[in-house]
Amino acid sequence: MKMNNLSKLMLPLGVVGIIMLLVVPIPAPLLDFLIVTNITMGMVILLTAMYVKKPLDLSIFPSLILILTLFRLGLNVASTRLVLRDGYAGEVIDAFGHFVVGSSLIIGMVIFIILVVIQFVVITNGSGRVSEVAARFTLDAMPGKQMAIDADLNAGLITDEQARNRRAAISAEADFYGAMDGASKFVKGDAIAGIIITLVNLVGGIAIGMIQNGMVIGDAVETYSLLTIGDGLVSQIPALLMSVSTGIIVTRSTAEGDLPGATSKQLSQSRSALLITGMSSIALGILPGMPKLPFFVIGALLLIVAQQVRTKERKEEEARLLEELQSAAPGPSNDTPERLIEDMRVPTLEIQLSTDLVDLVNSSSDDDLLARIRGLRRKIAFDLGIVVPPVRTRDSVELPPSTYVLKVSGVEVARGELPQGRVLALGDDLDSLPGDTVVEPVFGLAGKWVPAQMRFAAEMAGATVIDRVSVLITHLSSLVSQNAGRLLSREDVRLLTEGLKAVNPSVVEELVPSVLSLGEIQRVLQGLLREQVPIRDLGRIYEALSLKAKSTTHPETLIETARGAIAPSITARYVRDGVLRVMTIDPVFEQALLEGLRTSDEGSQVLLEQRRLDAFLRSYTTSRTAGEASGSQVVLVCAPSLRPALYTLVTLQHAEAPVMSYPEVTGSGIRIETVGVVRDVDAIAA
Repeated sequence: MKMNNLSKLMLPLGVVGIIMLLVVPIPAPLLDFLIVTNITMGMVILLTAMYVKKPLDLSIFPSLILILTLFRLGLNVASTRLVLRDGYAGEVIDAFGHFVVGSSLIIGMVIFIILVVIQFVVITNGSGRVSEVAARFTLDAMPGKQMAIDADLNAGLITDEQARNRRAAISAEADFYGAMDGASKFVKGDAIAGIIITLVNLVGGIAIGMIQNGMVIGDAVETYSLLTIGDGLVSQIPALLMSVSTGIIVTRSTAEGDLPGATSKQLSQSRSALLITGMSSIALGILPGMPKLPFFVIGALLLIVAQQVRTKERKEEEARLLEELQSAAPGPSNDTPERLIEDMRVPTLEIQLSTDLVDLVNSSSDDDLLARIRGLRRKIAFDLGIVVPPVRTRDSVELPPSTYVLKVSGVEVARGELPQGRVLALGDDLDSLPGDTVVEPVFGLAGKWVPAQMRFAAEMAGATVIDRVSVLITHLSSLVSQNAGRLLSREDVRLLTEGLKAVNPSVVEELVPSVLSLGEIQRVLQGLLREQVPIRDLGRIYEALSLKAKSTTHPETLIETARGAIAPSITARYVRDGVLRVMTIDPVFEQALLEGLRTSDEGSQVLLEQRRLDAFLRSYTTSRTAGEASGSQVVLVCAPSLRPALYTLVTLQHAEAPVMSYPEVTGSGIRIETVGVVRDVDAIAA
């Protein structure tokens, strides 16, 4: 039989063997072996609980508590049978009854009572309370954590697979602490059962010794009491180990790392604390009547550790200063023309952080700012079809504290604040939370920067809580989407074209460079991205351009041709539940707009009286507000020749204003619902 199959059978066979202990008598040598196994298993689980990095790494712990509790109870039954029947229960129990307690009934009783008090009153009760609170808080925090995952997924900070893994981890955490809440009751019940079994063994043993074996009361008390106490100690020691293991597991924080490593690191972080404690210990040893050796030894050890901490801090400080000097000192090669040209180059995208926000960039974490930027670039590539240029991140001493600045081509386009030690709570009812009311920079929602330790309280108040990195990444994502056209360079177009040529060479060879140059294609793609139209379907776009460009190379005409080629994908962005909600223009008013349409190389525009243009914008705003009252986005539809000019006109007042032509909408084969009509309100009033 293979070892893998054997290991799978060991646990079921072990459980069956535990059940047999309750009914089948076993010899004393076998009982010794099982008792040693019980103590060893308790020690293994205790040390494992100390060295696991996260509580969920020992997710089988609640089941182990049940199995080992049943194992100890089975051993109690087996040992009780031997004690009462033979007056002997093996060498282990005999050793605990004579050697450990010094063959003194009083000493044995005192030690047993102390162990029971430690386990039952202190450790078991405390572990049970912590398990109950942890289970309650974990279950209460699940909705907020799920909302945070959904927010990160919608913002493109994580992939679908990462979202599934995080949801599974949250579910596993809730299941684990819920199971630990129940498993702690097993530990408590085990302690109570141990006390009852010991009392029963004591009374029953004395009665059997006097009635069946004809022993005098003194001999019966001495014989069976020592065996009972030995049996109790043998059971209580592994039970105590399991109780301590339970307490360690349920009191572990969410910090990574095992308990010994975290303890050593955190207790040695303050040299002053170690130094003062060591000096105080030596001072106590000097006092008259105090034992000098223990105080002096412990004090000296603490002073040595404090000195080692100081040496470590000095080395880290020297290494940091040396790194700063090396980066600041200009080398002989820094003045070369190549290096100067590199330094002069303006980054396409740049994030400037104040000096107190440098902690957001932590290369040792998978969830730091740089990792989130990589995830954002991947999401935008799949959403819009462009490769976002690398984002330069650097600190600036000129920025106020907690401030970040977003730049495009060296020009500041947005800035915000990320207070240290705080998270952003978004919601309608935030009066109970501390902090000044702020406006979220992307969606304009009201929120508050609350202390990070109040995250759970904010979630319980119904707020959506976002960490600082997520706020910055969401702001950057919005900025990139709004400036996608500016970010598409000529080199990007060349790379996209070469990528398409590898899979569809005929369409590329027909278009480039015989019909359109890369620069002309760049203008078309930039025009699409300016309205946040994805260019992922590059093959269909190039096919449409190759036909239209034979008759005209006017950029606006080519853009409208490309839009018509990918119209279904454009329309799908605004469809909800199979319905596209649209606004139309009054036919008379639309005819007037067509008559005022003027086309040039720079684009088309509507030349009408300012009064009538203002009337158009007022009517558009009113119809859009009424149509979006149900929560769905509304699209303005118009004649194809009017679409570019009207889009330019309405975006003067509305940053996001979808405008589509009649062919784009009707050619998609979806159900259309008209929710408003844009009219010349001044003409109607006249």
